[in-house]
Amino acid sequence: MKVGIPKELSKQELRVGATPKTTQRLRKQGFEVFIQKGAGERANYADKEYAEAGATLIDSAEELYKSSDIILKVLAPTNDEIELMHKDQVTLSYLWPAQNPDLLEKLAAKGINSVAMDAIPRISRAQKMDVLSSMANIAGYRAVIEAANYFGRFLNGQITAAGKVPPAKVLVIGAGVAGLASIGAANSLGAIVRAFDTRMEVAEQIESMGAKFLTVDIEEDGATASGYSKVMSKEFIEAEMALFKEQAKEIDIIITTAQIPGRKAPTLILKEHVEEMKPGSVIVDLAASTGGNCELTKDGEVYTTDNGVIILGKLNQLPTQASQLYGNNLCHLLDDMGKAENFKIDMKDDVVSRAMVTYNGEINWPPEPLPVSPQKPKAKETSVEVEPTEADAAKKKAKSTMISLAAIGVFLFLLGKVAPTDFMGHFSVFVLSVFIGWQVIWNVSHSLHTPLMAVTNAISGIIIIGGLLQTQNSLSNPMTIIAFVAILVASINIVGGFFVTHRMLKMFKK
Repeated sequence: MKVGIPKELSKQELRVGATPKTTQRLRKQGFEVFIQKGAGERANYADKEYAEAGATLIDSAEELYKSSDIILKVLAPTNDEIELMHKDQVTLSYLWPAQNPDLLEKLAAKGINSVAMDAIPRISRAQKMDVLSSMANIAGYRAVIEAANYFGRFLNGQITAAGKVPPAKVLVIGAGVAGLASIGAANSLGAIVRAFDTRMEVAEQIESMGAKFLTVDIEEDGATASGYSKVMSKEFIEAEMALFKEQAKEIDIIITTAQIPGRKAPTLILKEHVEEMKPGSVIVDLAASTGGNCELTKDGEVYTTDNGVIILGKLNQLPTQASQLYGNNLCHLLDDMGKAENFKIDMKDDVVSRAMVTYNGEINWPPEPLPVSPQKPKAKETSVEVEPTEADAAKKKAKSTMISLAAIGVFLFLLGKVAPTDFMGHFSVFVLSVFIGWQVIWNVSHSLHTPLMAVTNAISGIIIIGGLLQTQNSLSNPMTIIAFVAILVASINIVGGFFVTHRMLKMFKK
């Protein structure tokens, strides 16, 4: 099968549907790869790199569309591009089917089987194909870098001979993929990071990234089964607006990430909030293309308000990195569809059936709800387990010791009925020595050692005591020599144990 990668017609789109690396991967999947000349220039990929990766360079879009079975694009095809397509051709790109019903009708009328990469269901199996998450990760990171560029001072706090610089305070609204990426980037640059989200379940994620989770006093959870936030109550929204107004007075950078697929982005930062912000503060609106989270955002523009607040309605796409991740997402989907050898459009597949928005001349949108496996009911607890106290543990240990002593006593009594008197005397001393030695060794505190090292040092200590008891005045006595060797080896073991422990403790010092 032949895969074609055309040049994006929009001058604002810098990404490309395949990179030299993903071209190599497509070749390994068995596809013959065609790419229009100059398709990767905006993403900093030269035609020479594609040729070295095994792709065939095509001069015109007409020839590319005519000779390809599968088209890999970034943006939705334009009317002119649809005219160049042929029946049963498969295209993978952004389509935004909920917002573009006319586009779906044109694709269906042409008999094109189109996959909306932005409609990939958000299930575990499809994470590797989720272009929204891939691009959101880049956008979240880039939002912090862009904000730092426009902000008038360091993000991290510094104390220098010239004076003290306080750390910047960053507020991230929305803790999805983009929000968490922003939190991580801002925290790594030394800023004080706060984050807000209507979903209570993300609180731990926010705090684990080093940010403070902000919430309102109203107990209401915005989580839904789809993973996106729901529309909150009037009371919650009023409390939310009040919280943002208070934060705006001291926050230096606000990054908004709230978007709902198929709908206008919710307005979270009002004009009155912007008026409360200090001159030189920055707002980065990642939802600018879908209406904006800030009331004053201008899509595709960066401008400064009358009170000196800089509002970013556009970001650098990082096209080189973004194209690589997007290309990987496409390759993963083609993997699931059988690669070149067994390529198949399986409309029973949960991912393919929901992303294939036009198929065999018919519109396949909106898709059926994805069934979710019901959670197993938790078993009712019939009893409450109480953790044993230290006193209980001590009693249990004493009882176990008494039982062991009683068992040893019974065994020695029965053995004494049949064994010689001399043997019983020596054997009794041996058994009691083993028992007492075991008690001594296993009761050594592990305060300064690992349990293993504590036990070995205890054994070495007993060996030293035994060696000292066996030494005699005469150095020619074999027993004295053996005892001396035992004392030397055991001493080396103890000293080495303390030395290793000291080295281990130094690892935890700054």
